[in-house]
Amino acid sequence: MHHKSKGYKAFTFFNTIFLIIVALLCLLPLLHLLAVSLSDKAAANGNLVTFLPVNFTVNAYSKTFTNSTFLTSIWISLKRTFLGTLLSMFLITTAGYALSKEFRGRNFFMWFFVFTMLFSGGLIPNYILVTSLGLKDTIWALILPGAFGAYNLILIKNFFSTIPISLEEAALIDGASFFTVFRKIYLPLSLPGLATVGLFIMVGNWNSWFDGILYMSSTDKYPLASFLQTVVVQGNMQDMQLDADSAAAMSERTLKAAQIFIGALPILSVYPFLQKYFVKGIVMGAVKE
Repeated sequence: MHHKSKGYKAFTFFNTIFLIIVALLCLLPLLHLLAVSLSDKAAANGNLVTFLPVNFTVNAYSKTFTNSTFLTSIWISLKRTFLGTLLSMFLITTAGYALSKEFRGRNFFMWFFVFTMLFSGGLIPNYILVTSLGLKDTIWALILPGAFGAYNLILIKNFFSTIPISLEEAALIDGASFFTVFRKIYLPLSLPGLATVGLFIMVGNWNSWFDGILYMSSTDKYPLASFLQTVVVQGNMQDMQLDADSAAAMSERTLKAAQIFIGALPILSVYPFLQKYFVKGIVMGAVKE
């Protein structure tokens, strides 16, 4: 009956309006960015572009995709995201499976991992550690320091804890090993949680820029986010390798908008396929009994 009350209808109305406003606040800047990237120099520099391209052109995209440094940075980001997500998911799921069981010392390990989430060694010790291990200027300097996240571990561990223990016991009686139980029972039944945490890790790897600038000594080794940071925030257009005619005919705003949109496109493409797992993954991962 509460669905028919005036208070519930008013809440639904204002909640719908609020969510529409939030959605527009997220969508409109992206549309503006796309419109600027497809507009010519005069319109972009004159702030004449709103949400539709003015004097449509794809010069910014053609120059971006012929820039070797930009393409190299995309390849490094793809490699980092793939390897980083794969390694992180392996570490987190195996540790989460072990910690979802009762054994002596489990609380110690949990508090140990939570401690690393609250306190870190700091920037300088991390830099000294990475350089001392010989990882500087390698892809592993971008992957290994953040490969194990305690927050993601807690989500996965709580998700595994919701799976009935009787399933595991039945499999063990039938002769399955713990690894077989983990691979054939826990992983398939935890798909929403795995998809949610996997997307968190993937987005984190793709968008991380500071470690690239910190651990890489030249721009041709930067991942895409670090490269865009130097171009968009620092305003360094030298790495775009534009000749004089192209630089004169093209707006920096148009070129930067095209690069930002291309950089966001992979995540925007993947998100709709994983979004359906988000609510279930977060809610079940947060349940504590």
